[in-house]
Amino acid sequence: MTLDAGRVETVTVDSYGTLVDPNAAERALADAVEDPEPVSKLWRTRSLMYTMVGNFVGFYQPFYEMNRDALQYALDVHGVALDPAERDAILEIYHELDVFPDVRDGIERIRETGRDVYVVSNGNPEMLESMVEHADIGDLLSDTISADEIRTFKPHVDIYRHAAARTGTPIDRMVHVAGPAFDVLGAMNAGMQGAWLNRGDGPWESFAGRDPDVTIDSFHDLADELDA
Repeated sequence: MTLDAGRVETVTVDSYGTLVDPNAAERALADAVEDPEPVSKLWRTRSLMYTMVGNFVGFYQPFYEMNRDALQYALDVHGVALDPAERDAILEIYHELDVFPDVRDGIERIRETGRDVYVVSNGNPEMLESMVEHADIGDLLSDTISADEIRTFKPHVDIYRHAAARTGTPIDRMVHVAGPAFDVLGAMNAGMQGAWLNRGDGPWESFAGRDPDVTIDSFHDLADELDA
């Protein structure tokens, strides 16, 4: 598929795995866990699974709380006993995750093409506020849009439709940028164009029989596409 840049009026971007690196959470575990890598990976996968299952079973709590429950599960699986204060201190890393190096300059270039840029995230507003501040991109964003506003997580179509309404943009005049493939597919299913930010230089997850409209290695690549 090919991105139709002429149709793009508004750009939305994911947060975790796109703007900031959730794998940095492994460092927060290092002082408390002998082998932090498998705990960190289970924490991340369970966190995402909880949001998706929550959509289907009618259960909602803010993403920070989902993340806390996922962390506790990962610790329990690996037999790590921490008191709640120690666990929550690890969880705090989500307020200061590492920012990918292309983020600020790349989004600035996208803005220079005349498009507004919004964050659309599962993160609750407090998480997004700290993320934007830590990434130093507040001056480049038109706004942040949280799943908490409609109590529904990605990749449900409602969050992308909500983003279109919030931005005042027809959904087919938007492109959504995300590192996680499920987020790109969710946006495309809702009617947006999808840009897959392939940060890990890995293969596309082709199970759904759809390819992204464009695959990029950085936000600079998207700026080039939009400026072509």
